[in-house]
Amino acid sequence: MTAALHSGPSRDPCLPAGRWRCWAVAVLLALPALAGANGAAAGVHVRFDLASPATSPFPSDRFTRVDWSQKTFKRVHLPKPDCAVRPSDCADIDVINQLDGFNTQPRITIPFSGDIDPASVTSDTVYLVNLGDTLSGWGFGQRVGVNQVVWDVATKTLAVESDALLAEHSRYVLVVTNGVRDASGKPIEAGPFGRFRHDLNFGQSRDRDVADYRKSLLDGQHASGAAQQRVVALSLFTTQSTTADLEKIRAQIKRSNPAQIDFNIGASASGPVRAVFATSALAGIQFSRQTGVAPVFTPSFLPTPALNVVPGSVARVAYGRFSSPDYQTAEKYIPVTPTLLGQPRPQGSNQLTVQMFLPSSPMPAGGWPVAIFGHGFTDSMYGAPWTVASVLASQGIATVSINVVGHGGGPLGTLNVLPSAGTPVVVPAGGRGIDQDGNGNIDATEGVNAAAPRSIISSRDGLRQTVVDLMQLVRQIEVGVDVDGDGAVDLNPQRIYYAGQSFGGIYGTILLGVEPNIQAGVPNVPGGSITEVARLGVFRPLTGQSLATRVPSLINVAHPSGIVFNENLPLRDLPPVVNSVPGAAAIQQVLDRYEWVQQAGNPVSYASYIRKKPLRGNAPKPVIVQVAKGDTVVPNPTSSAIVRAGDLADRTTYFRNDLAYAANNAVGKGPHTFLTNIGNAAAAPYAVGAQMQMAVFFASNGAVVIDPDGAGPFFEVPILLPLPEGLNFIP
Repeated sequence: MTAALHSGPSRDPCLPAGRWRCWAVAVLLALPALAGANGAAAGVHVRFDLASPATSPFPSDRFTRVDWSQKTFKRVHLPKPDCAVRPSDCADIDVINQLDGFNTQPRITIPFSGDIDPASVTSDTVYLVNLGDTLSGWGFGQRVGVNQVVWDVATKTLAVESDALLAEHSRYVLVVTNGVRDASGKPIEAGPFGRFRHDLNFGQSRDRDVADYRKSLLDGQHASGAAQQRVVALSLFTTQSTTADLEKIRAQIKRSNPAQIDFNIGASASGPVRAVFATSALAGIQFSRQTGVAPVFTPSFLPTPALNVVPGSVARVAYGRFSSPDYQTAEKYIPVTPTLLGQPRPQGSNQLTVQMFLPSSPMPAGGWPVAIFGHGFTDSMYGAPWTVASVLASQGIATVSINVVGHGGGPLGTLNVLPSAGTPVVVPAGGRGIDQDGNGNIDATEGVNAAAPRSIISSRDGLRQTVVDLMQLVRQIEVGVDVDGDGAVDLNPQRIYYAGQSFGGIYGTILLGVEPNIQAGVPNVPGGSITEVARLGVFRPLTGQSLATRVPSLINVAHPSGIVFNENLPLRDLPPVVNSVPGAAAIQQVLDRYEWVQQAGNPVSYASYIRKKPLRGNAPKPVIVQVAKGDTVVPNPTSSAIVRAGDLADRTTYFRNDLAYAANNAVGKGPHTFLTNIGNAAAAPYAVGAQMQMAVFFASNGAVVIDPDGAGPFFEVPILLPLPEGLNFIP
């Protein structure tokens, strides 16, 4: 039977009826040979293996999980490496995976199958399109370009940063077009992404998560308006919520009815006394700062002569105490709560000391207008606030201040108030430092950062807790402040202002974006993110220490200090960097993750809420942003980030320290303290001028902005564009 079956005539596959099959098979078989004969293989394309963030465009909602309790309806779900080999990465990812979305200023990575021409990467060929706020749809259609382009030679990965801060809890689609060219100048191809689209259309995916993501991507492409024939890769991601916790805490504070500030906190030989002192009767105030747990104290005298910058302007200095809810744990982080349905809960309370300077001018009806002044990093309320109080008082403005989380020494510190005649009075100094590392010392900022294994949080929650304390201070002023105990309100709750220097400008920008009852503000030399402030300025060694203590270490430069590193990352608006520095890409990724986690404590995240797009229930605020050219502590690019995000260039005053230094080098090369540097005879006129700009602004309820040097060249009011994106350090 078998032989009979094979004995008949055979069918020729190339007869007319089957000729099309024969032709198709022949072509398919010939393709590899033809490719080899022509010396050409498939073109360069974007890699699109969705199994890993490193093998597909990132960020991507592919690496999230559904979470209906969040404003984004998602929670990040990054895969972990081998935690025995890379424990630092695993600790970071544990924190990241609690977030409800991706970085609002993301480092975007796009891996390729071959080399590209980095110069072809522009905001026309690679860009983002906003698909709308997850709750309201606000922002739909807004297009954002890219900046800070890096091509990593070893991994054939393109890294770019969004050209602007992205909106919080919003969906974005990343569009990569064939305007990007390969190294020979040819357009890159769709490659696996083209097949990805085909798979969805024909229902070939058996992975429901992948199929859902593909559907979202193609919907995103349609919404973006990008022409399909130009698109070679897409990624869709949702940004994190940044303001949710502080908005909810603000509401909790506003609903509270706290006891008034207690000024009966002084102790003398004759018993308790009210801690209110006439400046004319002061011989001095000695600060015993707790610097060790033994306890150990370091004595110094407060700068009482600074109260006479304008002679006789400050009549009294006072100290009181109030309670503020503490949302931080003992490890100095704020526990995560769902951004939509959760409510932050206090872990305890802080008893805070507040310092006040009252003007000598007659008190207006309703009390003196009051400026809360925020001190800087490593400083305390016994530093910078003293240097500005006299000029503010000369314009009828009272000054109040508290210590930042982790600052002012330990809690056992005291002030010994020495009158010209009579008995000394001891007042609790209100230090908020702790011995976090267990070495027996209390350093100048110890306790402002989160402890390991949550080190990636850094000062995010210390900054947010300080904002909470300042919102509570505003609430105390709202319920009434009676300094001298005569039953009358001494501070006007309708005229509360804010000013702060450096770190005070940083958390002050956050405060101005959130707190509705501050009428106007002057952040002085603020910058963000903290990651960028540290990376670019004099605190760079702190970044080096962080990289060195990671396991494995990310230090990639041989240097005796062990903390020198090279991240090979360009500043904004510079040509693309072709990176061949070993380890630089890994450092860039870690810096991005630091910034990602810390965005809820980044002043850049709150700048737009001051005036451009106030949070619900808030009104736009008049502000002055004071910055200085060539600031080495808070470098110019980080200040420009705040100004750019808040659309505040018309409200920015620029101190031209380069010109001041050229006129008199006694001014000094570093202008970071130009607002408070009253002790330097060459710099003092600029300090008093900047303080007077602040004081007149507040006295006019934010209506009048003066030029500190009139027609002189040393202050630009407002700053001349473009914004400074270079470091501008004086050599």
